Amino acid sequence: MPARPPRSRTVGSIIAWALNGSAIILLLAILITYFTRQPAQASSLPFVYLGGTPRPTSTAVPTSFYLPTVTPNPIATPIEDHSTPTPFVFSSGPAPGIIGYSVLGEPLYAYAFGNGERRYLIVAGIHGGYEGNTTDLANQLALHLADHVEVVPGDATLYIITNMNPDGTARGRNVDGRTNSNGVDLNRNFPSRNWVPDWDHRNCWNSRPTTGGPSGGSEPETRAVVNFIGSHRIRALISYHSAALGVFPGGDPWQPASERLASALSDATGYPYPPIDIGCNYTGTLADWAVENGVGAAVDMELSTHQAAEFSRNLRAVRVLLGFGE
Repeated sequence: MPARPPRSRTVGSIIAWALNGSAIILLLAILITYFTRQPAQASSLPFVYLGGTPRPTSTAVPTSFYLPTVTPNPIATPIEDHSTPTPFVFSSGPAPGIIGYSVLGEPLYAYAFGNGERRYLIVAGIHGGYEGNTTDLANQLALHLADHVEVVPGDATLYIITNMNPDGTARGRNVDGRTNSNGVDLNRNFPSRNWVPDWDHRNCWNSRPTTGGPSGGSEPETRAVVNFIGSHRIRALISYHSAALGVFPGGDPWQPASERLASALSDATGYPYPPIDIGCNYTGTLADWAVENGVGAAVDMELSTHQAAEFSRNLRAVRVLLGFGE
């Protein structure tokens, strides 16, 4: 029988074998990682959180903006009193306030830029995904103003409600995204003197059945904006829409101050004023209600198409708005 090798030699052989096996495993892991890794994604805009997470059954709108999960609170909080810490903010600039909630419990956000006594308001997304480019515009304006605080004069404050109809936005950028989740056209739901539950649809938008609601101000989104305006002395506002008809002054008949604002905005942007008349009778609009309830001037202003945000034209519009009534 051959002599057993010394113990130290046997242990050394085992250790050498184990080290070689580990090296092979490590090499295989490196090769697998190299050939299966994903290409790096180029960064673009900073992450900005401006709305609620779409429901699992909804089709999310393609966007560069990431949305937070928010536990609904039935009580709308005015923006000045919204002090709950949130990580969903610009890297520099103001945090949004939650001013109310949609039918499905999605938050309605508002940003405040500046801290002056002259207060102005922009409202976008009232017709949800069907007019989704208005929300794109509001997001782009908010990003720009966060980085260019000099745009807002020291004696002014500009509020931007970036998306009044998040439920409609979640349904998609098509005709099905126009109303809120109760099938109500929110720009027909404001409790103005001319509010009606229904109207002659023949010369108006009629691609889907829609109503003005069971009563003026029946919808939670409408009430959130009504309460916000009621708790802020707004000097003038723009309610953004699309597409193509121009600038509509608030009031029935049109209020003189709103006509002046509409004319000035038309000069700055090139959107038609007087607006194109297609024979539709508009009732229960935000602009009409606003001038009946203490807002100095208000307009519905339509972008040229349903696609482009037309940022440059509307940055000029913001400057006109902030100079109105100085």
